[in-house]
Amino acid sequence: MPKHHMSRRSAIALLGAGAVGACTSPSLAPSTPRRDALPDDAHYMSLQEIGRLIASRDVSPVELTQRMLDRIKTVDSALNSYATVMAEQAMAAARAAEQEIQDGKYRGPLHGVPIAVKDLCYTKGTRTMGGSAVLIDFVPDVDATVVTKLYAAGAVVLGKLNLTEGAMGGYPEGFGIPQNPWKQGYWPGLSSSGSGVATAAGLCFAAIGTDTGGSIRFPSSANGVVGLKPTYGRVSRFGVLPLAESLDHLGPMAREVADVAIMFDIIAGHDAKDPTSLSEPGPNAAGEIGRSIAGMRIGIDRKYALEGVDGGDAAAIEEALKILAGLGARIVDVTMPNLSAMLDVWLTIDTAEAAAAHAANYPSRASEYGPYMREVLALGAAVTPQRLASARKARAAFAGGFSAVLESVDAMACPAGGSPAFPITREVHTGGMAAYHAVWGAAAPRSADFTIPMNLAGVPAICLPSGFSAEGLPYSIQFAGRRLSEPALCRIAHACEGATSWHARHPGVG
Repeated sequence: MPKHHMSRRSAIALLGAGAVGACTSPSLAPSTPRRDALPDDAHYMSLQEIGRLIASRDVSPVELTQRMLDRIKTVDSALNSYATVMAEQAMAAARAAEQEIQDGKYRGPLHGVPIAVKDLCYTKGTRTMGGSAVLIDFVPDVDATVVTKLYAAGAVVLGKLNLTEGAMGGYPEGFGIPQNPWKQGYWPGLSSSGSGVATAAGLCFAAIGTDTGGSIRFPSSANGVVGLKPTYGRVSRFGVLPLAESLDHLGPMAREVADVAIMFDIIAGHDAKDPTSLSEPGPNAAGEIGRSIAGMRIGIDRKYALEGVDGGDAAAIEEALKILAGLGARIVDVTMPNLSAMLDVWLTIDTAEAAAAHAANYPSRASEYGPYMREVLALGAAVTPQRLASARKARAAFAGGFSAVLESVDAMACPAGGSPAFPITREVHTGGMAAYHAVWGAAAPRSADFTIPMNLAGVPAICLPSGFSAEGLPYSIQFAGRRLSEPALCRIAHACEGATSWHARHPGVG
């Protein structure tokens, strides 16, 4: 039986037969929180579960937030997921949430729930470093739109999460390197590494990550959590440090699919402050949770998805497809477009846009960057306008072909690119591109094939745990879909999750 399974059941049982739903007003609940209602392993409960207990006033946001801050202090000294802990602000938000709920002013399923955000997102009055010494003293005077929306939903922001420098690769000396909680010394994923580690280790109930070439899905899969990269423009990028503006996406990471859907519905929507923000109405991904997937078409290109990848990962995907078929989905063959030029196209656009984003500090402060990011910016500075235009033309052609494949199905299944995690040393983490990619390429030579296509096309993708290796490391499956299909992807992913118990396993930390 998965670790913590019984205690999770016990926690759910606290709700009782007539438990209050996540979006129900708690006006009929007891007037003060019951202090005996917080289980010892509450940190591993789902966002929904803890949200219901808060809504019914069985759990105090103040007590819960203090418990989470204490856990961060105890556990994160070894995991390094947090760049900045916002303890004072978090406790103030928790006290405000508790008072509002007691007054009958319940805001919804995030009200009083402790979450965290990647340290690319502006937080007014709290430094936003982007994993770089160049920005170590940068304190924004505004919140990012995504942070504003989280606060409006009543969330308690515990702090800012570590990442690779500039959201690219590598860590500069002096910055915390997040450690995979399933196995020390193993890859934590790329840039949203702190978000993946904190979520997996029970140091927050959900997190915000960013994804330019896989950086929500790599750490989600490596750390065994759920990650959603939305459609480009679906979540505002205002107040978020850019890596490559035409490739950057923001999205949620959590331990269960329904939690990700709740987060996504809150942070998505048009924002006039972001010129790339989509004008479409906000989604209702949470409304798709629990619906039947009978008749839905799941595409698979087995040559693309299963050849040249870890055998256990491939077997886990095949098993997931059998599960989906058993739930009534139709598994259909599709053919992925040619990927031979994909990586060069992505690298050209990514590095050129990164150089433009860092023009205020590179090359004038080049020595302050870490080796990996410094090399990225040098590559970008060397991209000619003609080469960039050619890459963008090739990108459009690839995106058109890939989008046509996705239009033929409700979702396409493939690996998430970041599982299983592999051994990596501090020297590699803090070194240059050649050494990093030599280690990564030897361990997982095709990982970028499963993430970059979705960034180039700007289409959504979700990944979730699909099994574990003999070493106890998570496997992950990814579902990609047509533009704006996040609700359908959450529906499919939730059905797959509900037929397994992989999401109920947690690393043995703290």
